[in-house]
Amino acid sequence: MLTIEELTHLVEADEIDTVVVGFTDHYGRLHGKRYDAGFFLDDVHADGTHACDYLLTVDMEMEPVPGYAYANWAKGYGDFHLVPDMATLRRADWLSRTALVLCDLQDTRTHEPVTVAPRSILRRQLDRAAAMGFSAKAASELEYFMFEETYRTAAGAGYSGLTPVGWYIEDYHLLQGAREEPYNGAVRRHLSRSGIPVETSKGEWGRGQHEMNIRYAEVLDMADRHVLLKQCMKETADALGLSVTFMAKPHASEAGSSCHIHVSLWREDTNVFPGDVTVGPLEVSNEFRWFLGGWMDKAAELIVLFAPTINSYKRFQEGSWAPTRIAWSYDNRTAGFRVVGNGPSLRIECRIPGADVNPYLAYAAMLAAGLDGIENQIEPPDIFTGDVYAAEALPEVPHSLRDGLELFATSEFAVQALGADVHDHYRHFFAAELAAYDNAVTDWERQRYFERI
Repeated sequence: MLTIEELTHLVEADEIDTVVVGFTDHYGRLHGKRYDAGFFLDDVHADGTHACDYLLTVDMEMEPVPGYAYANWAKGYGDFHLVPDMATLRRADWLSRTALVLCDLQDTRTHEPVTVAPRSILRRQLDRAAAMGFSAKAASELEYFMFEETYRTAAGAGYSGLTPVGWYIEDYHLLQGAREEPYNGAVRRHLSRSGIPVETSKGEWGRGQHEMNIRYAEVLDMADRHVLLKQCMKETADALGLSVTFMAKPHASEAGSSCHIHVSLWREDTNVFPGDVTVGPLEVSNEFRWFLGGWMDKAAELIVLFAPTINSYKRFQEGSWAPTRIAWSYDNRTAGFRVVGNGPSLRIECRIPGADVNPYLAYAAMLAAGLDGIENQIEPPDIFTGDVYAAEALPEVPHSLRDGLELFATSEFAVQALGADVHDHYRHFFAAELAAYDNAVTDWERQRYFERI
Protein backbone atom coordinates (compact mmCIF):
# COMPACT_ATOMS: atom_id res chain seq x y z
CA MET A 1 0.00 0.00 0.00
CA LEU A 2 1.08 3.58 -0.56
CA THR A 3 0.74 6.80 1.37
CA ILE A 4 0.42 10.03 -0.56
CA GLU A 5 3.98 10.88 0.54
CA GLU A 6 5.28 7.58 -0.83
CA LEU A 7 3.45 8.12 -4.10
CA THR A 8 4.95 11.62 -4.35
CA HIS A 9 8.43 10.16 -3.88
CA LEU A 10 7.85 7.50 -6.55
CA VAL A 11 6.55 10.11 -9.00
CA GLU A 12 9.54 12.38 -8.35
CA ALA A 13 11.85 9.39 -8.87
CA ASP A 14 10.12 8.73 -12.23
CA GLU A 15 8.99 5.26 -11.13
CA ILE A 16 5.25 5.98 -11.41
CA ASP A 17 3.68 8.22 -14.02
CA THR A 18 0.05 7.00 -14.09
CA VAL A 19 -2.68 6.65 -11.46
CA VAL A 20 -5.81 4.62 -12.21
CA VAL A 21 -8.91 5.96 -10.44
CA GLY A 22 -11.67 3.33 -10.36
CA PHE A 23 -15.04 2.19 -9.05
CA THR A 24 -17.38 -0.70 -9.82
CA ASP A 25 -20.73 -0.90 -11.56
CA HIS A 26 -23.58 -3.33 -10.80
CA TYR A 27 -21.75 -6.23 -12.41
CA GLY A 28 -18.60 -5.61 -10.35
CA ARG A 29 -16.68 -4.29 -13.38
CA LEU A 30 -14.13 -1.57 -12.78
CA HIS A 31 -14.71 1.77 -14.53
CA GLY A 32 -12.73 4.95 -14.16
CA LYS A 33 -9.94 7.08 -15.60
CA ARG A 34 -6.17 7.04 -15.98
CA TYR A 35 -4.51 10.18 -14.67
CA ASP A 36 -1.11 11.66 -15.14
CA ALA A 37 0.46 11.04 -11.75
CA GLY A 38 1.51 14.67 -11.32
CA PHE A 39 -2.04 15.90 -11.95
CA PHE A 40 -3.37 13.28 -9.53
CA LEU A 41 -1.05 14.61 -6.82
CA ASP A 42 -1.84 18.26 -7.58
CA ASP A 43 -5.61 17.91 -7.84
CA VAL A 44 -7.41 14.58 -7.88
CA HIS A 45 -6.24 12.98 -4.63
CA ALA A 46 -7.76 15.84 -2.62
CA ASP A 47 -10.65 16.99 -4.81
CA GLY A 48 -11.64 13.78 -6.56
CA THR A 49 -13.05 13.72 -10.06
CA HIS A 50 -16.32 13.12 -11.92
CA ALA A 51 -17.90 10.55 -14.20
CA CYS A 52 -21.26 10.21 -15.90
CA ASP A 53 -23.98 8.77 -13.71
CA TYR A 54 -25.27 6.67 -16.62
CA LEU A 55 -22.59 4.14 -15.57
CA LEU A 56 -24.97 2.96 -12.85
CA THR A 57 -27.71 2.30 -15.42
CA VAL A 58 -25.88 0.47 -18.22
CA ASP A 59 -26.14 -3.13 -19.35
CA MET A 60 -23.20 -5.40 -20.20
CA GLU A 61 -22.90 -3.73 -23.63
CA MET A 62 -22.70 -0.26 -22.03
CA GLU A 63 -26.14 0.73 -23.30
CA PRO A 64 -28.09 2.91 -20.84
CA VAL A 65 -31.19 0.99 -19.78
CA PRO A 66 -34.38 3.07 -19.48
CA GLY A 67 -36.56 2.87 -16.40
CA TYR A 68 -34.14 3.75 -13.61
CA ALA A 69 -35.23 6.47 -11.20
CA TYR A 70 -31.63 7.29 -10.27
CA ALA A 71 -30.46 8.43 -13.71
CA ASN A 72 -32.22 8.63 -17.08
CA TRP A 73 -32.55 10.68 -20.26
CA ALA A 74 -35.12 12.98 -18.64
CA LYS A 75 -32.59 13.89 -15.94
CA GLY A 76 -29.89 14.41 -18.55
CA TYR A 77 -27.38 11.84 -17.28
CA GLY A 78 -25.26 14.22 -15.22
CA ASP A 79 -22.18 13.45 -13.15
CA PHE A 80 -21.42 11.85 -9.85
CA HIS A 81 -18.36 12.68 -7.78
CA LEU A 82 -15.57 10.09 -7.45
CA VAL A 83 -13.94 10.45 -4.03
CA PRO A 84 -10.66 8.52 -3.78
CA ASP A 85 -10.42 6.28 -0.73
CA MET A 86 -6.75 6.86 -0.06
CA ALA A 87 -6.58 3.76 2.14
CA THR A 88 -6.82 1.78 -1.14
CA LEU A 89 -3.90 3.53 -2.87
CA ARG A 90 -1.35 0.98 -4.08
CA ARG A 91 0.95 0.04 -6.88
CA ALA A 92 -0.77 -1.86 -9.68
CA ASP A 93 2.25 -4.08 -10.19
CA TRP A 94 0.79 -5.80 -13.25
CA LEU A 95 0.72 -2.45 -15.07
CA SER A 96 3.84 -0.52 -16.00
CA ARG A 97 4.64 2.54 -13.86
CA THR A 98 1.11 2.64 -12.45
CA ALA A 99 -0.63 3.18 -9.11
CA LEU A 100 -4.33 2.61 -8.46
CA VAL A 101 -6.95 3.92 -6.06
CA LEU A 102 -10.61 2.95 -5.58
CA CYS A 103 -13.34 5.50 -5.04
CA ASP A 104 -16.61 6.06 -3.26
CA LEU A 105 -19.34 7.79 -5.24
CA GLN A 106 -21.07 10.95 -4.00
CA ASP A 107 -23.89 13.10 -5.30
CA THR A 108 -22.41 16.28 -6.79
CA ARG A 109 -25.03 18.51 -5.18
CA THR A 110 -25.58 17.01 -1.73
CA HIS A 111 -22.15 15.37 -1.31
CA GLU A 112 -23.99 12.40 0.18
CA PRO A 113 -23.11 8.85 -0.89
CA VAL A 114 -24.75 7.58 -4.06
CA THR A 115 -26.93 5.02 -2.32
CA VAL A 116 -27.21 2.65 -5.30
CA ALA A 117 -23.44 2.36 -5.83
CA PRO A 118 -22.20 -1.10 -4.78
CA ARG A 119 -19.52 0.19 -2.40
CA SER A 120 -22.07 2.50 -0.74
CA ILE A 121 -24.42 -0.45 -0.20
CA LEU A 122 -21.71 -2.40 1.62
CA ARG A 123 -20.69 0.65 3.67
CA ARG A 124 -24.28 1.03 4.89
CA GLN A 125 -24.26 -2.51 6.29
CA LEU A 126 -20.82 -2.02 7.85
CA ASP A 127 -22.14 1.10 9.59
CA ARG A 128 -25.03 -0.96 10.90
CA ALA A 129 -22.63 -3.61 12.20
CA ALA A 130 -20.50 -0.96 13.89
CA ALA A 131 -23.57 0.50 15.59
CA MET A 132 -24.17 -2.97 17.04
CA GLY A 133 -20.56 -3.17 18.25
CA PHE A 134 -19.30 -5.52 15.52
CA SER A 135 -16.88 -5.63 12.65
CA ALA A 136 -16.61 -8.44 10.14
CA LYS A 137 -13.75 -10.24 8.46
CA ALA A 138 -14.04 -12.20 5.25
CA ALA A 139 -12.26 -13.98 2.44
CA SER A 140 -13.22 -14.67 -1.18
CA GLU A 141 -12.10 -17.90 -2.85
CA LEU A 142 -12.27 -17.21 -6.58
CA GLU A 143 -12.20 -19.98 -9.20
CA TYR A 144 -11.64 -19.42 -12.91
CA PHE A 145 -11.02 -21.23 -16.20
CA MET A 146 -7.93 -20.48 -18.31
CA PHE A 147 -7.75 -20.77 -22.11
CA GLU A 148 -4.88 -20.66 -24.60
CA GLU A 149 -6.66 -18.13 -26.86
CA THR A 150 -6.47 -14.39 -26.36
CA TYR A 151 -9.63 -12.49 -25.49
CA ARG A 152 -9.72 -11.04 -29.02
CA THR A 153 -9.43 -14.51 -30.57
CA ALA A 154 -12.02 -15.90 -28.16
CA ALA A 155 -14.43 -13.09 -29.06
CA GLY A 156 -13.89 -13.72 -32.76
CA ALA A 157 -14.79 -17.37 -32.19
CA GLY A 158 -17.96 -16.45 -30.33
CA TYR A 159 -16.30 -17.79 -27.16
CA SER A 160 -16.82 -21.28 -28.57
CA GLY A 161 -14.36 -24.12 -29.19
CA LEU A 162 -11.67 -22.63 -26.96
CA THR A 163 -8.65 -24.64 -25.79
CA PRO A 164 -8.37 -25.01 -22.00
CA VAL A 165 -4.80 -24.84 -20.73
CA GLY A 166 -5.32 -28.21 -19.03
CA TRP A 167 -6.64 -31.38 -20.64
CA TYR A 168 -7.77 -33.36 -17.62
CA ILE A 169 -9.39 -32.59 -14.27
CA GLU A 170 -6.56 -31.10 -12.25
CA ASP A 171 -7.90 -30.73 -8.72
CA TYR A 172 -4.80 -30.34 -6.50
CA HIS A 173 -2.57 -31.73 -9.32
CA LEU A 174 0.93 -30.30 -9.10
CA LEU A 175 2.02 -31.52 -12.54
CA GLN A 176 -0.75 -29.71 -14.40
CA GLY A 177 -0.35 -26.78 -12.04
CA ALA A 178 3.31 -26.50 -13.03
CA ARG A 179 2.31 -26.15 -16.68
CA GLU A 180 0.04 -23.25 -15.74
CA GLU A 181 2.53 -21.64 -13.37
CA PRO A 182 3.80 -19.05 -15.88
CA TYR A 183 0.38 -17.42 -15.54
CA ASN A 184 -0.66 -18.26 -11.98
CA GLY A 185 2.79 -17.52 -10.56
CA ALA A 186 2.84 -14.15 -12.30
CA VAL A 187 -0.56 -13.32 -10.82
CA ARG A 188 0.49 -14.30 -7.29
CA ARG A 189 3.59 -12.12 -7.51
CA HIS A 190 1.71 -9.16 -8.99
CA LEU A 191 -0.94 -9.35 -6.27
CA SER A 192 1.59 -9.61 -3.45
CA ARG A 193 3.44 -6.57 -4.77
CA SER A 194 0.15 -4.67 -5.06
CA GLY A 195 -0.92 -4.87 -1.43
CA ILE A 196 -3.07 -7.98 -1.90
CA PRO A 197 -1.51 -10.75 0.21
CA VAL A 198 -1.87 -14.18 -1.39
CA GLU A 199 -2.30 -17.50 0.38
CA THR A 200 -2.28 -20.07 -2.40
CA SER A 201 -3.30 -21.12 -5.88
CA LYS A 202 -4.34 -24.65 -6.82
CA GLY A 203 -5.88 -26.73 -9.57
CA GLU A 204 -9.63 -27.22 -9.43
CA TRP A 205 -12.21 -29.78 -10.58
CA GLY A 206 -12.23 -28.79 -14.22
CA ARG A 207 -9.96 -28.74 -17.27
CA GLY A 208 -7.95 -25.56 -17.08
CA GLN A 209 -9.71 -24.55 -13.85
CA HIS A 210 -7.82 -23.01 -10.96
CA GLU A 211 -8.50 -21.24 -7.67
CA MET A 212 -6.69 -18.19 -6.29
CA ASN A 213 -6.92 -17.57 -2.55
CA ILE A 214 -6.03 -14.25 -0.96
CA ARG A 215 -5.75 -13.61 2.77
CA TYR A 216 -8.79 -12.69 4.82
CA ALA A 217 -9.32 -9.07 5.78
CA GLU A 218 -11.91 -6.61 7.00
CA VAL A 219 -14.94 -6.98 4.75
CA LEU A 220 -14.60 -3.73 2.78
CA ASP A 221 -10.91 -4.39 2.23
CA MET A 222 -11.71 -7.91 1.05
CA ALA A 223 -14.34 -6.71 -1.41
CA ASP A 224 -11.78 -4.25 -2.82
CA ARG A 225 -9.15 -7.00 -3.05
CA HIS A 226 -11.64 -9.28 -4.79
CA VAL A 227 -12.35 -6.69 -7.48
CA LEU A 228 -8.66 -5.93 -8.00
CA LEU A 229 -7.77 -9.63 -8.11
CA LYS A 230 -10.13 -10.10 -11.07
CA GLN A 231 -8.79 -7.00 -12.80
CA CYS A 232 -5.19 -8.13 -12.30
CA MET A 233 -5.96 -11.62 -13.56
CA LYS A 234 -7.73 -10.44 -16.72
CA GLU A 235 -5.09 -7.85 -17.57
CA THR A 236 -2.24 -10.30 -16.86
CA ALA A 237 -3.92 -12.90 -19.09
CA ASP A 238 -4.20 -10.24 -21.80
CA ALA A 239 -0.51 -9.45 -21.50
CA LEU A 240 0.45 -13.14 -21.75
CA GLY A 241 -1.80 -13.90 -24.72
CA LEU A 242 -4.27 -15.98 -22.71
CA SER A 243 -7.84 -15.55 -21.49
CA VAL A 244 -9.55 -16.35 -18.19
CA THR A 245 -13.24 -16.38 -17.39
CA PHE A 246 -15.11 -15.85 -14.16
CA MET A 247 -18.40 -17.13 -15.54
CA ALA A 248 -20.14 -19.32 -12.98
CA LYS A 249 -20.69 -22.12 -15.53
CA PRO A 250 -18.73 -21.69 -18.78
CA HIS A 251 -19.52 -25.20 -20.05
CA ALA A 252 -22.37 -27.58 -19.29
CA SER A 253 -19.91 -30.51 -19.26
CA GLU A 254 -17.51 -28.96 -16.74
CA ALA A 255 -17.70 -27.96 -13.10
CA GLY A 256 -18.80 -24.44 -12.34
CA SER A 257 -16.55 -21.76 -10.87
CA SER A 258 -17.44 -20.72 -7.36
CA CYS A 259 -16.62 -17.84 -5.07
CA HIS A 260 -16.99 -19.33 -1.61
CA ILE A 261 -17.09 -16.52 0.93
CA HIS A 262 -15.77 -17.06 4.47
CA VAL A 263 -17.07 -14.75 7.19
CA SER A 264 -16.58 -14.20 10.91
CA LEU A 265 -17.96 -11.48 13.18
CA TRP A 266 -15.65 -9.63 15.58
CA ARG A 267 -15.88 -7.40 18.62
CA GLU A 268 -12.63 -5.44 18.74
CA ASP A 269 -9.91 -8.13 18.48
CA THR A 270 -12.09 -11.12 19.36
CA ASN A 271 -14.01 -13.44 17.06
CA VAL A 272 -17.48 -13.61 18.62
CA PHE A 273 -18.49 -16.87 16.93
CA PRO A 274 -16.86 -19.28 19.43
CA GLY A 275 -18.79 -19.78 22.66
CA ASP A 276 -20.11 -22.27 25.17
CA VAL A 277 -23.21 -23.55 23.32
CA THR A 278 -22.68 -27.08 22.02
CA VAL A 279 -24.03 -27.70 18.52
CA GLY A 280 -22.88 -30.99 17.05
CA PRO A 281 -19.06 -30.95 17.20
CA LEU A 282 -18.98 -27.18 17.69
CA GLU A 283 -18.80 -24.84 20.67
CA VAL A 284 -20.48 -21.66 19.50
CA SER A 285 -21.93 -18.37 20.74
CA ASN A 286 -25.47 -17.07 20.51
CA GLU A 287 -24.18 -14.54 17.97
CA PHE A 288 -22.95 -17.38 15.76
CA ARG A 289 -26.29 -19.19 15.90
CA TRP A 290 -28.36 -16.10 15.24
CA PHE A 291 -26.07 -14.73 12.51
CA LEU A 292 -26.16 -18.09 10.71
CA GLY A 293 -29.90 -18.35 11.30
CA GLY A 294 -30.57 -14.92 9.82
CA TRP A 295 -28.33 -15.55 6.82
CA MET A 296 -29.98 -18.88 6.04
CA ASP A 297 -33.46 -17.46 6.61
CA LYS A 298 -32.91 -14.68 4.04
CA ALA A 299 -30.64 -16.54 1.59
CA ALA A 300 -33.37 -17.31 -0.93
CA GLU A 301 -34.93 -13.84 -1.06
CA LEU A 302 -31.48 -12.24 -1.40
CA ILE A 303 -30.20 -14.88 -3.84
CA VAL A 304 -29.82 -12.40 -6.72
CA LEU A 305 -27.09 -10.63 -4.71
CA PHE A 306 -25.19 -13.93 -4.45
CA ALA A 307 -26.10 -15.29 -7.90
CA PRO A 308 -26.57 -12.22 -10.13
CA THR A 309 -26.60 -13.58 -13.69
CA ILE A 310 -28.57 -15.97 -15.87
CA ASN A 311 -25.51 -18.22 -15.89
CA SER A 312 -25.16 -18.26 -12.08
CA TYR A 313 -27.98 -20.76 -11.61
CA LYS A 314 -26.63 -23.31 -14.10
CA ARG A 315 -23.85 -24.01 -11.61
CA PHE A 316 -26.29 -25.42 -9.03
CA GLN A 317 -26.11 -29.08 -10.04
CA GLU A 318 -26.17 -32.11 -7.78
CA GLY A 319 -22.83 -33.82 -7.31
CA SER A 320 -20.97 -30.84 -8.79
CA TRP A 321 -19.50 -29.36 -5.56
CA ALA A 322 -21.97 -26.48 -5.90
CA PRO A 323 -24.88 -26.37 -3.43
CA THR A 324 -28.45 -27.18 -4.40
CA ARG A 325 -30.13 -26.90 -0.98
CA ILE A 326 -30.04 -24.47 1.93
CA ALA A 327 -28.55 -26.37 4.83
CA TRP A 328 -25.64 -26.04 7.20
CA SER A 329 -23.12 -28.58 8.29
CA TYR A 330 -19.65 -28.87 9.74
CA ASP A 331 -16.90 -29.35 7.14
CA ASN A 332 -19.34 -30.74 4.59
CA ARG A 333 -18.95 -29.59 0.99
CA THR A 334 -22.46 -30.67 -0.02
CA ALA A 335 -24.02 -27.95 2.18
CA GLY A 336 -24.75 -24.39 1.11
CA PHE A 337 -23.38 -23.24 4.45
CA ARG A 338 -20.23 -25.09 5.53
CA VAL A 339 -18.90 -24.20 8.98
CA VAL A 340 -15.14 -24.60 9.34
CA GLY A 341 -12.40 -23.86 11.85
CA ASN A 342 -12.63 -23.76 15.60
CA GLY A 343 -11.91 -21.32 18.38
CA PRO A 344 -10.60 -18.01 16.97
CA SER A 345 -10.72 -19.40 13.40
CA LEU A 346 -14.39 -20.45 13.55
CA ARG A 347 -16.20 -19.08 10.52
CA ILE A 348 -19.07 -19.62 8.11
CA GLU A 349 -18.30 -20.53 4.51
CA CYS A 350 -21.18 -19.80 2.16
CA ARG A 351 -20.82 -21.90 -0.98
CA ILE A 352 -23.71 -20.32 -2.89
CA PRO A 353 -21.91 -17.48 -4.75
CA GLY A 354 -20.25 -18.17 -8.08
CA ALA A 355 -17.21 -16.46 -9.54
CA ASP A 356 -19.52 -13.96 -11.29
CA VAL A 357 -20.59 -12.39 -8.00
CA ASN A 358 -20.22 -8.68 -7.22
CA PRO A 359 -18.43 -8.85 -3.84
CA TYR A 360 -19.83 -5.57 -2.53
CA LEU A 361 -23.38 -6.80 -3.03
CA ALA A 362 -22.73 -10.31 -1.71
CA TYR A 363 -21.02 -9.12 1.45
CA ALA A 364 -23.72 -6.48 1.99
CA ALA A 365 -26.42 -9.15 1.68
CA MET A 366 -24.53 -11.42 4.09
CA LEU A 367 -24.26 -8.68 6.71
CA ALA A 368 -27.85 -7.49 6.28
CA ALA A 369 -29.23 -10.98 6.80
CA GLY A 370 -26.83 -12.03 9.55
CA LEU A 371 -27.27 -8.87 11.61
CA ASP A 372 -31.03 -9.20 11.28
CA GLY A 373 -30.64 -12.70 12.67
CA ILE A 374 -28.84 -11.33 15.73
CA GLU A 375 -31.34 -8.54 16.26
CA ASN A 376 -34.28 -10.94 16.05
CA GLN A 377 -32.54 -14.00 17.55
CA ILE A 378 -33.30 -16.18 14.53
CA GLU A 379 -32.27 -19.75 15.20
CA PRO A 380 -30.72 -21.79 12.38
CA PRO A 381 -32.24 -25.14 11.46
CA ASP A 382 -30.67 -28.24 12.97
CA ILE A 383 -27.13 -29.00 11.86
CA PHE A 384 -27.20 -31.48 8.98
CA THR A 385 -25.06 -34.59 8.75
CA GLY A 386 -24.76 -36.54 5.50
CA ASP A 387 -25.27 -35.88 1.80
CA VAL A 388 -27.25 -32.67 1.37
CA TYR A 389 -27.77 -33.43 -2.32
CA ALA A 390 -29.87 -36.46 -1.33
CA ALA A 391 -31.91 -34.66 1.36
CA GLU A 392 -35.07 -33.92 -0.60
CA ALA A 393 -36.89 -32.42 2.38
CA LEU A 394 -34.46 -29.50 2.63
CA PRO A 395 -35.31 -26.17 0.93
CA GLU A 396 -33.73 -25.73 -2.49
CA VAL A 397 -31.58 -22.91 -3.80
CA PRO A 398 -33.70 -21.00 -6.35
CA HIS A 399 -33.38 -22.55 -9.80
CA SER A 400 -33.10 -19.45 -12.00
CA LEU A 401 -32.64 -15.71 -12.05
CA ARG A 402 -36.37 -15.49 -12.78
CA ASP A 403 -37.17 -17.36 -9.55
CA GLY A 404 -34.61 -15.35 -7.60
CA LEU A 405 -35.88 -12.03 -8.91
CA GLU A 406 -39.45 -12.89 -7.97
CA LEU A 407 -38.34 -13.54 -4.38
CA PHE A 408 -36.21 -10.38 -4.26
CA ALA A 409 -38.88 -8.17 -5.84
CA THR A 410 -41.45 -9.16 -3.21
CA SER A 411 -39.05 -9.17 -0.23
CA GLU A 412 -40.08 -6.73 2.47
CA PHE A 413 -36.82 -7.50 4.23
CA ALA A 414 -34.76 -6.42 1.20
CA VAL A 415 -36.63 -3.11 1.08
CA GLN A 416 -36.09 -2.54 4.80
CA ALA A 417 -32.43 -3.62 4.92
CA LEU A 418 -31.17 -2.08 1.68
CA GLY A 419 -33.48 0.91 1.40
CA ALA A 420 -36.42 1.32 -0.97
CA ASP A 421 -34.37 3.18 -3.58
CA VAL A 422 -31.63 0.52 -3.64
CA HIS A 423 -34.17 -2.29 -3.78
CA ASP A 424 -36.05 -0.67 -6.67
CA HIS A 425 -32.81 0.07 -8.54
CA TYR A 426 -31.53 -3.50 -8.36
CA ARG A 427 -34.94 -5.04 -8.98
CA HIS A 428 -34.89 -3.12 -12.25
CA PHE A 429 -31.29 -4.13 -12.96
CA PHE A 430 -32.01 -7.84 -12.61
CA ALA A 431 -35.28 -7.51 -14.54
CA ALA A 432 -33.37 -5.86 -17.42
CA GLU A 433 -30.79 -8.67 -17.38
CA LEU A 434 -33.57 -11.24 -17.50
CA ALA A 435 -35.36 -9.42 -20.34
CA ALA A 436 -32.14 -9.30 -22.37
CA TYR A 437 -31.82 -13.07 -22.03
CA ASP A 438 -35.46 -13.68 -22.88
CA ASN A 439 -35.03 -11.71 -26.10
CA ALA A 440 -31.77 -13.40 -27.14
CA VAL A 441 -31.53 -16.19 -29.72
CA THR A 442 -28.99 -18.71 -28.44
CA ASP A 443 -26.62 -21.23 -30.01
CA TRP A 444 -28.65 -23.96 -28.29
CA GLU A 445 -31.74 -22.90 -30.24
CA ARG A 446 -29.94 -22.85 -33.60
CA GLN A 447 -28.33 -26.23 -32.99
CA ARG A 448 -31.64 -27.73 -31.94
CA TYR A 449 -34.05 -26.19 -34.45
CA PHE A 450 -32.18 -24.82 -37.51
CA GLU A 451 -32.48 -27.97 -39.63
CA ARG A 452 -34.75 -30.39 -37.85
CA ILE A 453 -37.82 -28.41 -36.89
